[in-house]
Amino acid sequence: MSRIFATAATEFRIAFRNRWVTIATGMMVLFALVLAAAGAAPTGDVGIDRLSVTVASLTSLAVYLVPLLALLMSFDAVAGEVERGTLPLLLTYPVSRFEILLGKLIAHLAILSLAVSLGYGAAALVSLWSDPGTASGIASLFRLTWSSVLLGATFLGTGYCLSSLARRPSGAAGFAIALWLVAVVLYDLALLALIVSDGGGELTTKALPVALLANPADAFRVFNLSAAAAVAAAGGIGSAANAIPLWQSAASLALWPVLAILAATAAFRRITP
Repeated sequence: MSRIFATAATEFRIAFRNRWVTIATGMMVLFALVLAAAGAAPTGDVGIDRLSVTVASLTSLAVYLVPLLALLMSFDAVAGEVERGTLPLLLTYPVSRFEILLGKLIAHLAILSLAVSLGYGAAALVSLWSDPGTASGIASLFRLTWSSVLLGATFLGTGYCLSSLARRPSGAAGFAIALWLVAVVLYDLALLALIVSDGGGELTTKALPVALLANPADAFRVFNLSAAAAVAAAGGIGSAANAIPLWQSAASLALWPVLAILAATAAFRRITP
């Protein structure tokens, strides 16, 4: 554990020097405050407290922003070491490759957790200040916070895997952007086309839930929308979320980070210094 935390401390200092702490925190706080300020508009019409509406908006924000930040922090974690020529020196230390990746994961996840907590916390303070009766949505906000961390861990591990496979930061950056586009944007468009073409048939009722759980971004969205009725009512895919048991989306969220870091370790072990 001491070797892992030593690696994590080094990675955190590097990320702090490269201003990733400031960038990630600034982006999350800025977008969260904008959504919190705009979240009051529908509350009087649908009878939902302001914080629950804000959580629904933050869920949509996190699906796009958290994976992007995770991939931007992780795409050169291994490829950057290769390009700078520091990987052979790193591998001479009495630390395994899994421990190296785990140390990087802890450091990057700490930065992402800080950014998510400050961003969501700022949005909650704005909602509570403007509407003290909105405290009923705090449980949904807490659930959104820790599930966002799990989502970030998944894409951090995936970024390490891509970085190990590419071995060059430029190639890893291209892979990361392509993965983000496919997982966050194009995947949902393909599911929408499936729903429209199927017209409510067996593909929609049987294949759609499996397809949603097979994508960590969609599993995250389904979990947060199905976990609270108020948030599901405010979300755009509430009916799809309600069709999937809560434990299934939670299990998908918990399983994806483990699979991602295992894949990253396997790819990292194939690199010869």
